[in-house]
Amino acid sequence: QVQLVESGGGLVQAGDSLRLSCAASGRTFSSYAMGWFRQALGKEREFVAAISRSGVRTFYADSVKARFTISRDNAKNTVYLQMTSLKSEDTAVYYCAADPYTAWGRPTRYDSWGQGTQVTVSS
Repeated sequence: QVQLVESGGGLVQAGDSLRLSCAASGRTFSSYAMGWFRQALGKEREFVAAISRSGVRTFYADSVKARFTISRDNAKNTVYLQMTSLKSEDTAVYYCAADPYTAWGRPTRYDSWGQGTQVTVSS
């Protein structure tokens, strides 16, 4: 497994932008597909975005498509989530996760998770 640490969360106003980062330990980061998930208070955790090992393919939940962008820098062992036009409904704890099994398609077999970072959007 890989160790993941998220950062970049905070309190912002509706319409603002925020970039989350997820730093991974180890030297095999490029062998993991990565994903971002979120969990709002009282709700189940939901998929937000994912990116393939090389970064060529990206996947998004309909609710964030065109507003959020996932990217990765394999040289820095880091995956990012750029969030724009934030809405109050984006308020949640955001988690990154690593999938070592999925080589090309949308990653779904995550076995490592970070501790999460809180994003709060005030309206």
